[in-house]
Amino acid sequence: MSADDAARLALAARRGAGLFALRERALVAVRGRDRVRWLDGMLSNDVASLRPGRSTSGCYALLLTPQGRIVRDFHVLQRGDELWLETEARGLPEVLARLGRHIIADDVTLEDRSAGFARIGVEGAGASRLLARALGEPPDLASECGDDFCCADHRICVVAFGWSGAPGFQLIAPAEAQAALTSALRAAAPPDAPLVEGDAEVLEILRIEAGIPRLHRELDEGVLPAEAGLMARAVSLQKGCYTGQEIVARIHSRGAESHHLVALRFAGAEAAPGAQLRAGERVVGSVTSSCRSARAGPIGLGFVRRPFDAEGSELLADGVPARVAAAPLVAPTGGA
Repeated sequence: MSADDAARLALAARRGAGLFALRERALVAVRGRDRVRWLDGMLSNDVASLRPGRSTSGCYALLLTPQGRIVRDFHVLQRGDELWLETEARGLPEVLARLGRHIIADDVTLEDRSAGFARIGVEGAGASRLLARALGEPPDLASECGDDFCCADHRICVVAFGWSGAPGFQLIAPAEAQAALTSALRAAAPPDAPLVEGDAEVLEILRIEAGIPRLHRELDEGVLPAEAGLMARAVSLQKGCYTGQEIVARIHSRGAESHHLVALRFAGAEAAPGAQLRAGERVVGSVTSSCRSARAGPIGLGFVRRPFDAEGSELLADGVPARVAAAPLVAPTGGA
């Protein structure tokens, strides 16, 4: 698929509904009597307050180093007798080993369930309408929360989060149900809003347009939550102790971040990830993600040092003119 074709599919998905097979995502179950207390002490958000159901069952959270830097991001879901951790599959064994070293005298077990589940993402302005037709009821879920529904004679879990900035849902179902679910979603597409089936490249365009950071791109052990703009979404300032809390709280209270994640608009061609961002002769940051958008043209994300991170700042990315812009770079419905 050409870059232009991918960009056109991304725009169509944003305006209507896009269907994505999420082969690069993983699912971990946390079980045991001490699972809630233990996980709450490991992650940055308030896991202890989660309750099963459609309004309070999920949150987005970070696993941090003792220095407050990002090891991994998770979508956490309370499932009654277990907690689910949804995350990228890449590097998962190392992260599970890292978490396992913190299980000392706790009644906690970690199980990689990825192989047993199919994962389907539905994104776009028409995602809720499409799912309501496929499920037989509206997917009325608070952000990050999930619950059980029935689709194509299979019991599935639908969770309300995505990567496009538009309404997004994740369908988590037994692996053997994937073909039936995909067929049911195709059949449920309204005649006036055809379903767009996209791949990882299309979803990446939607993510960059929305300005949403991603593990191994914007998020790694060199980045603090505040630098990535994740304090409000992923960090609880009221909960008890967790790994990295002291540093995170100190930086938040002082506003001491030296650089921030920003959206970028390029002139002519997009700069490649890793390209240095310069203000005159001074290196002030680097590009982390880039793509060509059908609506916004060549765009990207990157980290830029103060004060060059201000909206409107003019920079060069390995010779390509780049301007710091407001996120999202494309409105959730695909408008300007």
